[in-house]
Amino acid sequence: MTKVTTEMTPRRLPGRGRPWGASANRTPPVLVLRVAILLSYCSILCNYKAIEMPSHQTYGGSWKFLTFIDLVIQAVFFGICVLTDLSSLLTRGSGNQEQERQLKKLISLRDWMLAVLAFPVGVFVVAVFWIIYAYDREMIYPKLLDNFIPGWLNHGMHTTVLPFILIEMRTSHHQYPSRSSGLTAICTFSVGYILWVCWVHHVTGMWVYPFLEHIGPGARIIFFGSTTILMNFLYLLGEVLNNYIWDTHRSMEEEKEKPKLE
Repeated sequence: MTKVTTEMTPRRLPGRGRPWGASANRTPPVLVLRVAILLSYCSILCNYKAIEMPSHQTYGGSWKFLTFIDLVIQAVFFGICVLTDLSSLLTRGSGNQEQERQLKKLISLRDWMLAVLAFPVGVFVVAVFWIIYAYDREMIYPKLLDNFIPGWLNHGMHTTVLPFILIEMRTSHHQYPSRSSGLTAICTFSVGYILWVCWVHHVTGMWVYPFLEHIGPGARIIFFGSTTILMNFLYLLGEVLNNYIWDTHRSMEEEKEKPKLE
């Protein structure tokens, strides 16, 4: 088996043939990459929280913004990725059944987070932000914010999320949950956030995002419904993309193996 093939067989445990996840030669650079991404998210979060903006002092603080919630999701996800890699290195070849079970749980959690939260929420934030920004930035990111948030931080929150998550998807195969449970989870997250936004408006009398002030109740219902549908679509897109990437690698590796077998 080659390195790529082992990435596509996530049921193999450390200490039994090939290691779970990456091969022995591949794990260190992957670990370094994930640590670098994790540190970048920690830096972005720290710099964002250090900014004294009026909106941070109102009800809900930073937690009313999906961008901030997404940054936390991405940081936690890559933290789990790093923890999984370290655990894999420490348990490789040990033959300890309990350690293998704990590692299996970590990998399952990592894969679930990418499928249900990290990919769909991350892609949603990037896509919706820049689409609305291109149409009318005042509707989602008023020019006034340029006085508080530097350009590099804005891109750290709304741009680099996409390439980081695509790099992660390309680096390791992730086992998606059943489609019904995955869609149920992302729907729960979407509806939960919509209810949270409505509650903030109920308490403060102001919408979290400026453009919601300029549309009627019917349009808001359509918008909220559309965002939930889009989240579900992005979940399915992630599943298809994950399978496409690794099915393509499998085909390439099988083609490379044919001359050797002959």
